[in-house]
Amino acid sequence: MAGNRERQYGVRMLISCGCPVSGVWADPLSVTGFAMRAEELGYHTLWSFQRLLAGADQNLAPVYQSVLDPLLALTYAAARTTQIRLGVAVINLPYVSPTYLAKQASTLDVLSGGRFDLGLGTGWSEVEFAATGSDPNPRGRRTEEYLAVLRTLFRGGQVSHAGEFYTVPPSVMAPPPVQAGGPPILLGGTADVALRRAGRIADGWVSSSKASLDDIARGTQIVRRAAEESGRDPDSVRIIVRGVVQAGLRDDNVPLSGTWDQIRGGARLYEEAGVTELFYDLNWDPFIGSPDGDPRAAGERAEEILTALTPNG
Repeated sequence: MAGNRERQYGVRMLISCGCPVSGVWADPLSVTGFAMRAEELGYHTLWSFQRLLAGADQNLAPVYQSVLDPLLALTYAAARTTQIRLGVAVINLPYVSPTYLAKQASTLDVLSGGRFDLGLGTGWSEVEFAATGSDPNPRGRRTEEYLAVLRTLFRGGQVSHAGEFYTVPPSVMAPPPVQAGGPPILLGGTADVALRRAGRIADGWVSSSKASLDDIARGTQIVRRAAEESGRDPDSVRIIVRGVVQAGLRDDNVPLSGTWDQIRGGARLYEEAGVTELFYDLNWDPFIGSPDGDPRAAGERAEEILTALTPNG
């Protein structure tokens, strides 16, 4: 079953892809069609991301200007697939209570047959903090308690929690997730303290789209060292990288750029750096994830890239 929790670490890096959630290709047919095609080609996971608002005075990249809700998009894709896993990288935890997110995550896990991975971050957009009435600080303590609440609720049965930031009266959240213990929880972050936190308390780390290959190699070592110092098996901690693909134009500073062979060569560099899963996120391609692009051309380009970089090729 696709939803089981067996890991393939130490074998080879998993190849995944981004879900159509940004720009002109983020429409109903693209979400389901791309998900089905990715599953057919053998991609491991379909990854989405969150962006609530684009502030009028914010100078945001095109990829952030028109974005579907990540969990709703994945639920839509889940209805037309059976094997490919579904992940979000990431939901910003200050925006929503852990109880509400636990219910959403459990529901998606149930509806998908246990295929969901939950990535969390603390956010960076002041506009979104203001619009959601949220405050990410203190980031460390808030994040640790948030994960504790999620895992408490994922256990099933009657539970309760009384903490510094969150309270859950004695209650039952049903139905519980399909995956034992709930969907795997991954943490984002770039600061050393965030990397160590991911190694200590999460199932893995999700890198930033801005991270260089050197950043990822260094971050991987910090995460795994923290896991080992906490008494965990460092090889069991997932290292997941959003791969920004630049097809057709080689840039030596962008590993996943140039010809298909050059892009595959760049993917091998990530594997050598200790990455366990690389997802080609085509939302970051300006011809695909921009709200001002041509829908047909975006779809054709996405299909070309997805097919050319198939993990079974």
